[in-house]
Amino acid sequence: MDKSGENTESIVLAYFFADWCGPCDHLKPVLKEFAEKMGEEVKIVHIDIDKDQMSAAAFMIRTVPTLILFRDGQSLWKYSGQITSEKLLETIRQKIENHKL
Repeated sequence: MDKSGENTESIVLAYFFADWCGPCDHLKPVLKEFAEKMGEEVKIVHIDIDKDQMSAAAFMIRTVPTLILFRDGQSLWKYSGQITSEKLLETIRQKIENHKL
């Protein structure tokens, strides 16, 4: 159940980044293309590790950029570094399919 009380399955891709991170800037267009292709199937949340240090610590973020895929609050996949939009799309679709309820 989400905060509105609706019974929904939640798929979230958390993007941990920092403003000073050059590779993070290169990942932005990849995430934009991914969001366009996935539509509302996956929600992307952007987490600035300098502004939200508690979240970065909680998820043991040691390098940026880092992506973590969650389904209903459970981590399915974690990846640090660069990735192409094609590989990201393929990987996320595979993880979602493999973890269907």
